Amino acid sequence: MRCWRIAAAGELAQAELPDPVPGPGEVAVAIRAVALNYRDLATLADPAARGIALPRIPCSDGAGEIVAVGPGVTGLAPGMRVASTFFADWEDGACTEAAMASALGGPRDGVLAERVVLPARGVVPVPGHLTDAEAATLPCAALTAWRVLFDVGGLKPGEAVLLIGTGGVSVFALQFCVLAGARAIVISSSDAKLARAREMGAWGTVNYRTQPDWAAEVLALTGGRGVDLTVETGGSGTLDATIRATRIGGRIGLIGILAPGRIDPVPIMRKSIRLQGVYVGPRRSFEEMNRAIAAAGLRPVIDRTFRFEAAPDAFAALGAGRHFGKIVILR
Repeated sequence: MRCWRIAAAGELAQAELPDPVPGPGEVAVAIRAVALNYRDLATLADPAARGIALPRIPCSDGAGEIVAVGPGVTGLAPGMRVASTFFADWEDGACTEAAMASALGGPRDGVLAERVVLPARGVVPVPGHLTDAEAATLPCAALTAWRVLFDVGGLKPGEAVLLIGTGGVSVFALQFCVLAGARAIVISSSDAKLARAREMGAWGTVNYRTQPDWAAEVLALTGGRGVDLTVETGGSGTLDATIRATRIGGRIGLIGILAPGRIDPVPIMRKSIRLQGVYVGPRRSFEEMNRAIAAAGLRPVIDRTFRFEAAPDAFAALGAGRHFGKIVILR
């Protein structure tokens, strides 16, 4: 089988390896599509900082068809369409050290390959109406958005939600907010992307380039109260403004590290804000999300697709930051 591996910092190299064979409790999946996340870009740029041994097959998010099952596997069979779970060994409950050690494309080889072997508990059947490319976008970005909004954030209809940017997590969060009857406020530096967000149902939008004090604009949109919940994808560089824009007693789900900066914890205390770090989620949440996606007929937003042979170009496109939604590699 062909695969791409991180050969050195910043270097992807294609390799030819024997087809992996599933052992007890495992399944072999022919990968049809792989979706990229910023975490994949950061891993490629500096694998040593994450303690990753090289070479390493990158990427956590893949979808395809089961082609073989190992002894003891039940409920899964060749021909079934599945997606990988970000953490191969996190089925339910709180995140643990063991779950963290099972992340694909990091501690373990990922899915940027023609064929992979995964634990049976590390794959999830995908909604039948989705293409392979659409299904591949679910394991990280979609599940992260779902978990921040519902598992951690306890989102209720009518609540106001702040979404930072228009990457994969934020676009999924926008779609889920619309499904839940929540009021999504999206900030971006692109008027064109904000127009697309409004077309998708965003209740309010702010261009943070033309309105650098975007927290004040968000407060104005909410009548001075602030949003109930923020999906914070920027990190420490945007968190101070996010705290200002979030109401007293509100919630912030911290998932991103894109913008560097320093954090003053005092306003979090004074406003009684609950700040929760969120790192994707367990298989149970993935299955619940998939049921909602299937019931609503929701379709993920894909910005661009690349052929398997052009995987480095896909990484470059993600790094350029001009996308709206997801970038997917097709085989």
